[in-house]
Amino acid sequence: MKKLLVLLLTITTVYTVEAQIVTPQPSPFTKIEQKVGLTDFVLEYSRPNVRGRKVFGDLVPYGQVWRLGANQNTKITFSTDVSVDGKTLKAGTYALYAIPNAAAWDVIFYTDANNGGLPAKWDDSKVAAKVNVEIYPLPMNIETFTISFDDLTSNSGVLGIMWEQVYVGVKMDLPTDDMVLKSINDVMNATPTANDYFNAAVYYFQENKDIKQAKTWIDKAMEMSGDKAQFWQLRQQSLIYAKAGDKAGAIAVAKKSLAASEAAGNGDYVKMNKDSLKEWGAM
Repeated sequence: MKKLLVLLLTITTVYTVEAQIVTPQPSPFTKIEQKVGLTDFVLEYSRPNVRGRKVFGDLVPYGQVWRLGANQNTKITFSTDVSVDGKTLKAGTYALYAIPNAAAWDVIFYTDANNGGLPAKWDDSKVAAKVNVEIYPLPMNIETFTISFDDLTSNSGVLGIMWEQVYVGVKMDLPTDDMVLKSINDVMNATPTANDYFNAAVYYFQENKDIKQAKTWIDKAMEMSGDKAQFWQLRQQSLIYAKAGDKAGAIAVAKKSLAASEAAGNGDYVKMNKDSLKEWGAM
């Protein structure tokens, strides 16, 4: 009896070990989190490989809805409203589909994001946006299907899709500027700190807004900071002065930033300040 029990235990152990064997998925799952401006994006999709096959026009037929990846449908989530091809998409989660063709694709944002691949029954009323995008041929083969966030600015980004020798990009416009301007207005009507004045000035400078207002705010920030103003803050002040047409002021501040960055041992800012001083004829 004892021998029988030992034998059964051995067989069970072997079976359990074998049942725990895992192998790589042919289309591994990927989750990407990306902030663009003030909007948080989450992208979830599975990534098939070419594996020597002809993809577009064969494995992925032309003119048919494709799940834009493998396994379950690809999902994209954004924390604010976004605009795609002039159409506003409310904050939330969408399934991403595509209809590939030889010269262009239709990329579809679908409100029902919980499908095991394609919906059992396609519902046009759930198409939140359908964007026609041109194909850009690639000079090399992309083995693994890839979706990325490209060409990021404060107010936009491109959802880039690459596979085989094809790239398509869907531009997404964001309400960043409206959100920032509201924030600036709210804070300036309350009790702004030196950091608030600095951030507002730099934003106006970078986004090509009222440079005189930017100069007023950066001066207020530096006044409130006093001796605690850092070399990188002085650097921004010099650039704002230059853009406002005050070259003498820009040179004077850049020299302060140069001395402070040398004292801090920051080679990047030393070089940037020297380059600007040369550009402005002060070195």
